[in-house]
Amino acid sequence: MKKINLISDTVTKPTQEMLAAMMAAEVGDDVFGSDPSVNRLEAKVAKMFGMEASVFCPSGTMTNQIAIKVHTNPLDEMICDYSSHVYQYEAGGYAYNSGIAVNLIQGNHGKITPEQINAAIKPRYDWLPRTTLVVLENSCNKGGGSYYTLEEIKPIRQLCQQQGLKLHLDGARLFNVIVETEESTQDIGALFDSVSICISKGLGAPVGSLLIGDQASISEARRYRKVMGGGMRQAGYLAAACEYALDHHVDRLRQDNAAAKVMASVLSNLDYVEAVKPVYTNIVIYSLNHEIKVPEYLTHLSNQGILASQFGPHEVRLVTHLDVTDDMLQEAVKILKRGYSG
Repeated sequence: MKKINLISDTVTKPTQEMLAAMMAAEVGDDVFGSDPSVNRLEAKVAKMFGMEASVFCPSGTMTNQIAIKVHTNPLDEMICDYSSHVYQYEAGGYAYNSGIAVNLIQGNHGKITPEQINAAIKPRYDWLPRTTLVVLENSCNKGGGSYYTLEEIKPIRQLCQQQGLKLHLDGARLFNVIVETEESTQDIGALFDSVSICISKGLGAPVGSLLIGDQASISEARRYRKVMGGGMRQAGYLAAACEYALDHHVDRLRQDNAAAKVMASVLSNLDYVEAVKPVYTNIVIYSLNHEIKVPEYLTHLSNQGILASQFGPHEVRLVTHLDVTDDMLQEAVKILKRGYSG
């Protein structure tokens, strides 16, 4: 039985067309700045967001960690939501790589407000870390794919400018947001000091994230990329996959978002499901009745043909993506509707 893999949108495989683009790539040595495919991708993405430069990295964790390093000094702190990827899933890298503290806010489905940020900014005392950076995540993974609109970000940007804080966007799934809001990448770029985007999730590339910012920040970012082990050589094969994804796979993200809403609708009517978080993009998070053990439920799903992940003591996450066909979606719906007896 071929499993329907809904563990994450990181599980996608390159399409045949993407593989062809990779094999046709002209490559060089990116550490020396001589890989034409990487250079073209970096210039394309920088222009897309109306920013001066970008740097190609192996992962979104690396682009986030480099951004934190660029924008802070040891003994500083960053403000972010408690559920943010930079706090939850990057192995405490803010402390290890940058020597900073984290100031956590309990937002609403991963989203924080200007009022919360303002209240969290520390006064300048010798015995306190210095608040220098705010990190937003869009979409918010643990928030069920929730997202900020431009109108929600603008007052945060204004506050950061008033308080002398840098503002970084973890935009790992930003394009899933953009197809919903129809906001422009250039308008988004204008509100941040740096933006991280990931091409290896719903967009379907095998590897690749980019950090985007001004020329000075990205020049410094290249040094940190190197010291973190992210200086790749003939990376143009990967860059070609990312460029293909940006040219051909953005609009189809609407299908993933719609598929997630279909599954959420089914789940909301099942007896064994206690609650389903609102679905905004391609992530479905739902809570099981407390007497159900999540590992046993995941084994049941796997035996039926669905791969999913535990996302809390009683929570399960499903993520739609490029490799989930319409037929797979209909099969997944049938499996979920069969119910669960424990």
